[in-house]
Amino acid sequence: MPVEHYENFPVASFLLPKHLRHPIEVIYAFARSADDFADEGDLPVAERIRLLANYDAELEKISQSQSSDNALFRDLAAVIQAHKLPIQLFHDLLDAFKQDVTKTRYATFQELLDYCRRSADPIGQILLHLNRAATPQHIAWSNSICSALQLINHWQDVAIDWQKNDGGRVYLPLDEMREYGVSDNDIAAGNSNAAWQKLMRFQCQRARDMLMFGKPLTHALPGRFGAELRMIVAGGARVLDKIDAVDGDVFRYRPKLNKWDWLMLAPSLVR
Repeated sequence: MPVEHYENFPVASFLLPKHLRHPIEVIYAFARSADDFADEGDLPVAERIRLLANYDAELEKISQSQSSDNALFRDLAAVIQAHKLPIQLFHDLLDAFKQDVTKTRYATFQELLDYCRRSADPIGQILLHLNRAATPQHIAWSNSICSALQLINHWQDVAIDWQKNDGGRVYLPLDEMREYGVSDNDIAAGNSNAAWQKLMRFQCQRARDMLMFGKPLTHALPGRFGAELRMIVAGGARVLDKIDAVDGDVFRYRPKLNKWDWLMLAPSLVR
């Protein structure tokens, strides 16, 4: 399973309990393929929306206990039923993917956070349900971690996102760009000036604060799942460190974790 291919998903690594690896792989396959409809290749907008609508229809079949001709959705139905997973979480993911097809700007941070609520938070909630740990407090911590990880992915991929959708996809809130004196032209030119550096420091610090708000969850969850989550949170914080180290210049240096970083993060498993 290609760990790096779907950034929002804590995939079935060796740290996760063995009995959950198959369910997580099935859910990953659903999320990965749907995200590809929205984000990869050269399909026209109408075709992307049609494919995602087909996935919504397949989820409706699951909710009505109808059989499917699609092997992925037969497997997904079995996982949802066995673990009593809320099907709305899967609809939320599809809704976010559809939004990615047509929306390329976010007016405010609250608007961006609403996107994260549907594109990232469902993943954490699904994992909590799989682990029979979906209490209100755990969900609040998980949502903060997952939204933070989504934001971190946006900040490390500013240059990549600009190349998408014929004119650029920008997740940075427009009101905050104006506040810091940063424009689309700066992104197009890869202009890592003082204004850009201040904007990125602000964005990274907010994402770090969100990670830290959710961090108690990493110790509230026992065993391998807690260890997996500690590695994920530590990895997110490490990417933020790398963005800070290059003064936010993600145009020339895309921060990502390598094997040495993961070795450095290993002690977080026991903290």
